[in-house]
Order: sequence, then structure tokens, then C-alpha cells
Amino acid sequence: MRRSLVVLSLALLGATFALPAAAQWKWRGTNGQIQYSDLPPPPGVADRDILQRPGNTALRGAPVAAAAAASAASAPLLNPKAQEPELEAKRKKAEQEQAEKQKADEQRIAAAKADNCKRAREQMRSLESGMRMARVNEKGEREILDDKMREDEMKRARDMVASDCAK
Repeated sequence: MRRSLVVLSLALLGATFALPAAAQWKWRGTNGQIQYSDLPPPPGVADRDILQRPGNTALRGAPVAAAAAASAASAPLLNPKAQEPELEAKRKKAEQEQAEKQKADEQRIAAAKADNCKRAREQMRSLESGMRMARVNEKGEREILDDKMREDEMKRARDMVASDCAK
């Protein structure tokens, strides 16, 4: 009794796992390869090329009215030519939006570089003029630039000019 209950349970469990596999379509594609799917084949596939339909695994290749009706009903949804213009339009719109965003980012970066270049050149002119300059240090104190500090500031300004003003 116990043994038959275990065998029955295993058989039921095996059948449960086999159910999704039974709902498979199998057909021969245009290039001769066997295709498997849980959706019906595309509308261009001939009935003789459909090797298996869901629910008629014993009747391989035989037309079944329910399967044919399901295939015909879903054909407009699966027709790639009917969906292609919509998908193509969405893809083009997304590409255009991305191109516009990239162009806006490039323009923003170019404007920031132009502003940095202008400021760096003004700083270079001020430093090269030799006039007395001061800055505020980390403690908040004002300090006059000596020759070493001026040279360091000029080097930093030259680097900025070289990186942002290069065209």
C-alpha cells in the first residue's frame, strides 16, 4: 500500500513537470531547422511543416481545428510586418532622443570648457602682469602671493589653458 502510494505520487509529480513541455509547438523553419516555441509558428509556415501542436502530441503534423483556430486568431498579433512600423518608430524616437541628449551634454561640456578657458586666460594675464595679488588660505586669512606661489598659480593656469582651450 505504502509503496503504491509513493509510486503514484512520483508519477503525479512527473506528470506535473511534463505538462509545460506538452504545450509546445514544433515546426520546420524556412531554412530546414526545427523550431520549438510555446507560441504558434509565424503565419508563413505551411501546415505540413508543423510537426507538433499543443494537445495533440500523438497526432504529429495532423491539423487540429482548435490549434488552427488559435494560430489564425493569434496571427495578426504575431505578424512581424504589422508590428514592424510601430517598433521601428519607437526605436527611431528613442535613438533621436538619445542623440539629442548626447548633443545637449556635448554643448554643456563645450560651454563649461569655454568658460574655464576664458577664466584661465584671465588668470594668466593677471599673474603675468606682475601686480600684487592676494588669496584667502584654508584658515580664512588673507595672504600675499610670493614668487613661488605666483609660479605655482601660473603653472596651474597654464595647465587649465592647455586642457580647456585646446582646439
